[in-house]
Amino acid sequence: MLVSAVVAYLHYLGLMLSFGALVLEVFILNSQKELSLNEAWKIVIADTVYGISAVMILATGVLRVLYYGKGSEYYLNNPVFYTKVAIFLLVGGLSLYPTVSFISWVPALQKGTAPKVESSQVNRLIWLIRTEIAGFALIPLLAALMARGIGYPIS
Repeated sequence: MLVSAVVAYLHYLGLMLSFGALVLEVFILNSQKELSLNEAWKIVIADTVYGISAVMILATGVLRVLYYGKGSEYYLNNPVFYTKVAIFLLVGGLSLYPTVSFISWVPALQKGTAPKVESSQVNRLIWLIRTEIAGFALIPLLAALMARGIGYPIS
């Protein structure tokens, strides 16, 4: 019982950390005409937190489906579950471009140089990250629907 609660807690914590990291990235990108060294490092660190928390969501989600939730049959027979997973995977796919962009900044940052980012790229990054945030905002709604049996076939 305690392990189940801890796994659920880590699952929810991962979602909150992911959401917070993405909001921070957008906030910093939106508030700067030109990124400072410090602000660029904050974005790289936030994206690292995002990546770790996304893995945490995935790992704890698998544990919940297989061992600590309502049973794999409950989840695997519910189309809302597949919608939730699809949104998670879509958000993960959308995050590739920002993550690769931020990783490309690291060599310059390590040399003490702020990245030179075109405004068109900043706008693209902001748009993608905002879309990720919207996707993450839908996931708890789908989880709440699923927890109440919506989408589960009636026998």
